Amino acid sequence: MQNVCFHCGLHNNSQHTFQTEVSGKQAYFCCLGCLAVAQAIVDNGLENYYSFRNEFAEKADTETDSILEQLAVFDDESILQEFVEIDDEHSEIQLTISGINCAACGWLIEKQLAKVQGIGRIGVNVAARRATVSWLNSEIKLSQILSKIEEIGYHAKPFHPEQHEQTYRIENKNFLKRLGLAGLMTMQVMMLNLGVFFDLFGHLDAQTKQYFNWVSLLLTSPIIFYSASEFFNGASRALKTKSVNMDVPICIALTLIYITSLLATVQNSGQTYFESLCMFVFLLLISRYLEHNARYKASQLSANMLEYMPTTANLMVDGKVTSVLAKSLQIDQLVLVKAGDLIPIDGTIIKGNGQLDEAMLTGEFDLVNKEIGDPVFAGTVNQLGTLTVRVDKILKSSIVNQISKLQTQALANKPQIAGIADKFSQYFVVSVLLISLVTYFVWLNIDDTQALWITVSVLIATCPCALGLATPSALSCAVANLNNKGVLLKRADALEQITQVNWIGLDKTGTLTNGRFAIASCQNISTQSDQQILELAGSLEQLSSHPIAKAFSVPTEIHQVLEFSSVIGLGLKGTIENINYKLGSAKFMDFEIPDDLRKCNVFIQSQSELLAGFVVKDTIRETSQRFISGMKDNTVSLISGDGPIMVAEVAKQLNIENHYSDQTPEQKLNLIQNAQSENKTVLMIGDGINDGPVLAQADVSITLGAGSDLAKSSSDIILLDNALDKVNLVFNIAKRCKSKIIQNISWAIAYNLIVLPLAFTGHLTPWLAVIGMSLSSLIVVVNSIRLLK
Repeated sequence: MQNVCFHCGLHNNSQHTFQTEVSGKQAYFCCLGCLAVAQAIVDNGLENYYSFRNEFAEKADTETDSILEQLAVFDDESILQEFVEIDDEHSEIQLTISGINCAACGWLIEKQLAKVQGIGRIGVNVAARRATVSWLNSEIKLSQILSKIEEIGYHAKPFHPEQHEQTYRIENKNFLKRLGLAGLMTMQVMMLNLGVFFDLFGHLDAQTKQYFNWVSLLLTSPIIFYSASEFFNGASRALKTKSVNMDVPICIALTLIYITSLLATVQNSGQTYFESLCMFVFLLLISRYLEHNARYKASQLSANMLEYMPTTANLMVDGKVTSVLAKSLQIDQLVLVKAGDLIPIDGTIIKGNGQLDEAMLTGEFDLVNKEIGDPVFAGTVNQLGTLTVRVDKILKSSIVNQISKLQTQALANKPQIAGIADKFSQYFVVSVLLISLVTYFVWLNIDDTQALWITVSVLIATCPCALGLATPSALSCAVANLNNKGVLLKRADALEQITQVNWIGLDKTGTLTNGRFAIASCQNISTQSDQQILELAGSLEQLSSHPIAKAFSVPTEIHQVLEFSSVIGLGLKGTIENINYKLGSAKFMDFEIPDDLRKCNVFIQSQSELLAGFVVKDTIRETSQRFISGMKDNTVSLISGDGPIMVAEVAKQLNIENHYSDQTPEQKLNLIQNAQSENKTVLMIGDGINDGPVLAQADVSITLGAGSDLAKSSSDIILLDNALDKVNLVFNIAKRCKSKIIQNISWAIAYNLIVLPLAFTGHLTPWLAVIGMSLSSLIVVVNSIRLLK
């Protein structure tokens, strides 16, 4: 192999010799670039790459210095802000990697980067040509990571979400190429062989028939080596990992037919089956193509969230309006949004009124009135009015961008039933191979002319493609439907768990109620005036993010608060003019609550005395009653840190029998753990503000609010429009999804149990086997698509 490059496969330059030792043998290369890449692979102890690869690598770049200069741009702050998720110590990025041809490429990249100090985690998705890399900011830069990938002959760059659609188009184009070639060649081979079978060409002598066989072989070979290449690649990858997949029996059947026909042609004896082989591959490709399109359409609703990503914005600077890229906007800048414009970022209205279409977030098509002080979200549409919006988050941190990322993460979590189906599929494929072997030897003794065909029928008819599609197709459709209705799943396996829920815990404030508080009365028992008491309370609450703080947001004077702190579930404390104050629940106070203040639910004290009590009221959400009515089959418990009078009042209005008041976060957590110890499957619903521990402890958790940081939420499911009755929808779709998965798996198993005896006994021809297998898979996908309705 001195004439071709050991690394990239191109012809070597006869005037220059580049060589090194790889795995104990001398290897020759076309250029210094390929030699440098090979040397880097050898130096890192990764020579096995060359043993496991099934294609040559891309030609390496010889201009190493220019590569490093080009990669240095990726350390620019603007690039990092756009593509990299950065916290205090770590950074993470998704990369698109070109040059990946097989699983060995992914293995090589992972092994190479795993040796680099400072890289914490590396995962390569070979099918998607993507990698996720996290690293320590203090030890390595992004450009150095990209350089390490370049060293072994691959090219990496930050991943753009828009490439999802481009990837689909490329895959679709490749599908059509393989399908088109198979269809064209199949027609030619069928014409030749049908003419022979039905004497359409008149009486043909043996020499002419042999000539037709050679022509058929010539036409069939591109189908095997190109059109059917994906089946062989899939089988090869599975066998290299010492496992089997659904491509293995297909490839065995294709290989048997091709080799048998090839030998018959070369030896000029026996029967050829070229027309059947061509038709077989053609039908298989049609089946795969239809499945490919059906799965794409099923997931399209989720992927279409990317359509709402704004691209431009009208930036206002000193009264002048300039069109800029939305991703370049920075916090506290001002943008002008005219009627009909897309909101370019997450922000707050500081001027103007409007009506917004927030259907992309909530699934509700009614316009939402917005005024000064109201939040707006990127991707929503201003249908009426002109708004001036202050930027609160850069585009990368916007809710629409978070939703897009979380949708991708959600489907990565397989439910238990999916794992069982995958394992069963592997065992089933092994069983099919054994049954096929038995079938061949049995029919060899019964009728040796039929043994090959019947064995092929068994291999094809019982291929468990439908079983492999049963769970993922249903999950994708269910997730897409919920996303379209304004319900975001952070993990798809929560759908499986929610069908088992029989105990529901509910937070009160901001969950069952609107979280819009107002002071109904103030019971002042101090020597200070009511106005002074309100100023003290308002000064403390101005630093709080709890919904109740808004009830105290209009005092005439704000005092400076020192040593402020918040005690979750109890209240606030701080120092004003050298006096320590506390504001919160009765449990938080250092003094006994007198009978006159028993109806109050918020109290304020100084370091020396109790000052006053407030009756702070909230209104119940319109959707809460509909939600509670739909949960009659479950144990529903109201768990709140508020006082007993207020909690009992809300529980009475909503007909909730079990209610717990004055609950600290620790007590709430204990309630959840006690329910789980009694073998209850717990669903916890909270507002996500101070319910983190209980949301994390629950088997399934749901939060409300599009204004929260979705990525940091402890919940599994987020209701983007705060409509609590959509929990009933989640239960409904989860049950339907479980039902569809069971139907799909049952159908897949039943189909195989029916066709196996028919194929084994010779009643099912290979053509019918292909059609049956294809229809079986399509029935599963179509059944799953019904979840979109």
